[in-house]
Amino acid sequence: MTGNTLLSQFFTDSDAYHIQAFGNGLIHKTFTVSRSGDPDFILQEINTLVFKTPKDISYNLEALSGFLREQGRDVFFPSPIPTLDGNPYATEAGVYFRLTPFVKGTHTEDACTTVEQAYEAAFQFGKFTAAFKGMDVSTLRPTISRFHDLAFRWEQFCEAMKKGDPSRISHASTQIRQIEDDYSIVSRYQAILSSSEFIQRVTHHDTKINNVLLNEEGKGVCVIDLDTVMSGLLISDLGDMFRTYLSPGNEEEVDLSKVFVRPAFHAAIIEGYLESMRDQLHQEELNAINYAGEFMIYMQALRFLTDYLMGDQYYGIRYPLNNYNRTINQLALLDQYKAVTR
Repeated sequence: MTGNTLLSQFFTDSDAYHIQAFGNGLIHKTFTVSRSGDPDFILQEINTLVFKTPKDISYNLEALSGFLREQGRDVFFPSPIPTLDGNPYATEAGVYFRLTPFVKGTHTEDACTTVEQAYEAAFQFGKFTAAFKGMDVSTLRPTISRFHDLAFRWEQFCEAMKKGDPSRISHASTQIRQIEDDYSIVSRYQAILSSSEFIQRVTHHDTKINNVLLNEEGKGVCVIDLDTVMSGLLISDLGDMFRTYLSPGNEEEVDLSKVFVRPAFHAAIIEGYLESMRDQLHQEELNAINYAGEFMIYMQALRFLTDYLMGDQYYGIRYPLNNYNRTINQLALLDQYKAVTR
């Protein structure tokens, strides 16, 4: 990235702006853009290894913001700032960049450490989905194909059992048996897909705590990182919150005594999400709220194990057994979750 050459696509006085690396995101490279010290904008380099069709992201964001404008819905939506030529993104040497306003007086949290944070985040994600009531979600484009499709992830696991490293398959025999013993989670997902009571809605698909902006009082302002917003089911957003908020130990934790479910956080997530969404949900969807956690935790364990068997091709690893240990971690969390919610 050549700094002001790139910014000249957005500003006539690009030399007046300064770019600085920002945050520790795992997908996109993120920068602040400032004119006089404090950040004015966020600049992101879109990771096209993950998002292979960045034009689809822009298409979705324009469709979503257009719907909110037409309906006059009360939700803060941080839309990208167009280039001087009117494009929703800039390109440089084949790389895509997006500019959005920096929301002053806000911050993000890397981990959910309080019940209040769990409630505020869940409320914001529920409010976000509720704002798009009535939108034809079939017009949205999938920015990551089959992202939260558990049946597809099961197919990938079965393929790994045939083509994976034999020594790794042997080493992970206990975890493979645990995954196979919980196949009923896949069966229920398949039943959900055929149910008329489960509605495709505008769904964020990445509801980690650091995708919510909080103000100085810790109150939620809006959700961010909208690249994965597309049509989906409530079990995706609720499930990702359960998976990432409930345990004080994250998926990298190898001390399993730190991997457990905090019931008060579970209750806060449900309360916050239903604050805006309760009236939109069918009874079968309400009945599946606890299943959402099983769905997402199991799917993540399945994905970590599949990647381990296939030689660590997808997830970055810090040491040779990283994906194996992540699998053990998520299976432990799944057992803890079932013990609390069933």
